[in-house]
Amino acid sequence: MIEHLILDDVTVGYGGQDIVRKAGIQLMAGEIGCLLGPSGCGKSTLLRAIAGFEPVQTGQILLAKRLISKPGLTVQPERRNIGMVFQDIALFPHLTVAQNIAFGIRRQSRRDQQNRVAKLLELIGLSQMGERYPHSLSGGQQQRVALARAIAPKPELLLLDEPFSGLDASLRETLVPEVRELLKAEQVSALLVTHDQMEAFAMADKVAVMQDGQLHQWDTPYTIYHEPRTRFVARFIGQGEFLIGRVNAAGEIESALGTLKATKIHGLKEGQDVEVLLRPDDVLHNDDSSFQARIINKRFRGSHFLYRVELPSRQRLFCFASSHHNHALGENIGIDLDLDHLVMFPLEPQSVL
Repeated sequence: MIEHLILDDVTVGYGGQDIVRKAGIQLMAGEIGCLLGPSGCGKSTLLRAIAGFEPVQTGQILLAKRLISKPGLTVQPERRNIGMVFQDIALFPHLTVAQNIAFGIRRQSRRDQQNRVAKLLELIGLSQMGERYPHSLSGGQQQRVALARAIAPKPELLLLDEPFSGLDASLRETLVPEVRELLKAEQVSALLVTHDQMEAFAMADKVAVMQDGQLHQWDTPYTIYHEPRTRFVARFIGQGEFLIGRVNAAGEIESALGTLKATKIHGLKEGQDVEVLLRPDDVLHNDDSSFQARIINKRFRGSHFLYRVELPSRQRLFCFASSHHNHALGENIGIDLDLDHLVMFPLEPQSVL
């Protein structure tokens, strides 16, 4: 695959303060990427720099092998061939659906416009609604039209800044995969900004996890979930707790739940204390287990319970259990570990109060 969007050590800031520091990503042609992180982490600022609305202090941005940003050079947004979709859909109320989609391709011949609009209306499932006006559409339908309008001119890159945040959860759940299918059908490279992990995982081929202007990891959703590179990524993505252990002479981890075998210990030394990341699906309910834990919280999820349990050592973990195993708060249950691999970090020193 060909590298389509490259950010190389990009720093963006205002008034002498860095908002994003030395960010680096490589988005391949046809891939969908995502900037994911809590509010205020710099993801929208980085998106604005890619769009050309903010200059960069260090590094460079290349799109389709063309340099579009570096210190002292900022190619104007209208010359970047980048499409944008925002949370505020902003369809033209006085234009029909078809006219909205055709807005960015008005210089093409009438026949080419009609063919392009017809194709996009079919792709977004609104073939019979081209003559309707935006106010008569649902929120999800309006978002599809906004997306079709943005990709009608066949941009080099599509930027989406939290486009689904104004929609209800059930609509987002159906619309996000539909949008992904549309972008893939059109072979559009795209970059999404969101703070919603499930949205990022459902939409993106690659995800950048950001915190306080720092890009912690750029990888596939699967790898980010199962092999987080930093403690922040491990805590931010999914649910999980850390089990304290110690490296023994054999390179294994001794813990309150027995000896854990590690394929890689990443330079950790014998006797070193570590924190092992345990996801809810790593900890299974087992009535026959010798390891007991007390239920301190429970959430019914239909097909299963998500228990939060406390070990005799006072360490706390999440645990999955079948929905048929309805245990009471305060009850002790048996648990087992089902670990495919270990994710661990050196134990951080505790703050002294």
